[in-house]
Amino acid sequence: MKWRLQEGRGEAVYQIGVEDNGLLVGLAEEEMRASLKTLHRMAEKVGADITVLREREVDYDSDTPRKITEVLVRKVPDNQQFLDLRVAVLGNVDSGKSTLLGVLTQGELDNGRGRARLNLFRHLHEIQSGRTSSISFEILGFNSKGEVVNYSDSRTAEEICESSSKMITFIDLAGHHKYLHTTIFGLTSYCPDCALLLVSANTGIAGTTREHLGLALALKVPFFVVVSKVDLCAKTTVERTVRQLERVLKQPGCHKVPMLVTSEDDAVTAAQQFAQSPNVTPIFTLSSVSGESLDLLKVFLNILPPLTNSKEQEELMQQLTEFQVDEIYTVPEVGTVVGGTLSSGICREGDQLVVGPTDDGCFLELRVGSIQRNRSACRVLRAGQAATLALGDFDRALLRKGMVMVSPEMNPTICSVFEAEIVLLFHATTFRRGFQVTVHVGNVRQTAVVEKIHAKDKLRTGEKAVVRFRFLKHPEYLKVGAKLLFREGVTKGIGHVTDVQAVTAGEAQANMGF
Repeated sequence: MKWRLQEGRGEAVYQIGVEDNGLLVGLAEEEMRASLKTLHRMAEKVGADITVLREREVDYDSDTPRKITEVLVRKVPDNQQFLDLRVAVLGNVDSGKSTLLGVLTQGELDNGRGRARLNLFRHLHEIQSGRTSSISFEILGFNSKGEVVNYSDSRTAEEICESSSKMITFIDLAGHHKYLHTTIFGLTSYCPDCALLLVSANTGIAGTTREHLGLALALKVPFFVVVSKVDLCAKTTVERTVRQLERVLKQPGCHKVPMLVTSEDDAVTAAQQFAQSPNVTPIFTLSSVSGESLDLLKVFLNILPPLTNSKEQEELMQQLTEFQVDEIYTVPEVGTVVGGTLSSGICREGDQLVVGPTDDGCFLELRVGSIQRNRSACRVLRAGQAATLALGDFDRALLRKGMVMVSPEMNPTICSVFEAEIVLLFHATTFRRGFQVTVHVGNVRQTAVVEKIHAKDKLRTGEKAVVRFRFLKHPEYLKVGAKLLFREGVTKGIGHVTDVQAVTAGEAQANMGF
């Protein structure tokens, strides 16, 4: 008999053994070999691969020793090139985020002076200062047998995609407080499956670490913790940092269950627990210079399934097409290219969509040219996947971040006034009518003014209310229920959209700027 422990899209972890009074009591060695052989034959029939994760002996009233074996069964669905998991990377400046990603994706350890991170930087000032200021994407692949596929074996991203059954897309976010708006945009817009919070062993929870932790909690993004730079510290210093982390994670505001990973067996258990319970928070202690415990993180990432199940994915794919515009480029001989995430539906080469809203509330027709995912060609894009779309000679000046590309049948509605139920996380004095804040809703980022606080005149830290906001620059496309985060200086709040005073694109154009 097999017990299923964990299931994601295209992969599952099973325990193999015999059931006795509701307990799995294992199999004798010869029986286990026969069971695994049968399982391999079954997997071959459906085009899947099997990887043995771990074996353990169990106490049972028998003369012969008995074992339970856990196996990972992975099959890429026929309509997909690979399984995809998006991980946002958070942490304070100089904690080693870009260095760790460089080591994982390039396959070479760091020299202790930041050599591994150089391939990730997009701007000259990032190379000179060593600080990330923009959002970059890096990929790490695993083949069907669970082996790592990165740039040490492949020269291009296309080769990594072709050789991989599972792809981890890391979203490298800025750690410096100066670039907090960029970090928030990355978390709200790119819809990561989970987040990796990096903490430096020698500094502990410092700088923006608490702020990034708060953002992950506010947006309900599951996260795990990596304590880096353990090669620089004494064992007692690392232990002190881990204890500090555990105290913070257990606080009433977090309610997390920290789980320190020290062995491969722990890494397998952590991946299973993390997928099943949002409260479990694995903690890894590693070094990007010595490579200590780096393999444990790879085992965890290999087993960790996408956290949205196949039923939810199917429901999203049956809806009308909606693509968030997060990045805009001009590529020689290609033309205008937009990057972002497909929120719902299916997008194919040649599809006719409308993009907007423009500053005057219009939606403009366009045609999708070629599609690329993880820098390799793709003919069909499905809900939840991130990609870049070529738009040919469409005028780049008409586009901006925060727009959406939707199916014309959707008859998209837009608003400049909306209401949200909020919790004021912090404000130095009182939050009143007329206060201006920067509002983040998905890929929308714009200044809005507080028009009304229902049933109250003012708000103080920790209080809840329904607030009406008005965008100051141009109308936006919003949906009821969308998560909202707003900030201004030290002022911060979270909530969700409860109502939009929507008008159609035609009405918006007639009432220029409302």
